Amino acid sequence: MAEVLLRHHLVAAGVDATVSSAGLYEGGRPATADGVDVMAGRGLDLSAHESRRMDADMLERADLVIGMAREHVREAVVVGRDAFAKTFTLKELAREGEALGPRAGDEPLAAWLARISATRSRTALVGTGYDEQVDVADPVGRGPAAYEATAELLDALLGRVVALAFPATASRQECRA
Repeated sequence: MAEVLLRHHLVAAGVDATVSSAGLYEGGRPATADGVDVMAGRGLDLSAHESRRMDADMLERADLVIGMAREHVREAVVVGRDAFAKTFTLKELAREGEALGPRAGDEPLAAWLARISATRSRTALVGTGYDEQVDVADPVGRGPAAYEATAELLDALLGRVVALAFPATASRQECRA
């Protein structure tokens, strides 16, 4: 869901970006029926989605890596040793981006992300279990209402992130998220 929602926000902002999704588990699985239905209700097509396992090559090519939970960020930093400065949970990126302020018009995305990352500690990735301040809860197996609530949260957070990372005054650039 996050992939199609992020792509939607970037297109609306006029940002030329490649957006792809990858995770921690084996690839080749389709999106859940609830996820497809919730996105279809928003006019977005998730029906062709197929899961992929995150790897070092895709992390190296990415300008920005957004995880839904600490475990995703933790794994990305282990797999892509240089990924820390460009890898965040979605909630963290929205919160810290708002605290720092939007990217300046001539500031490269990597520089803005590095400024956000400079305030972080790798120890924040330590810990297990769900943390409401950092993680977006996975709706899998929790029914359509959980998917709708997750879609609402993702939509709001991704809208905030796109507005901060690609404000109207910023130069438009290509991005691989």
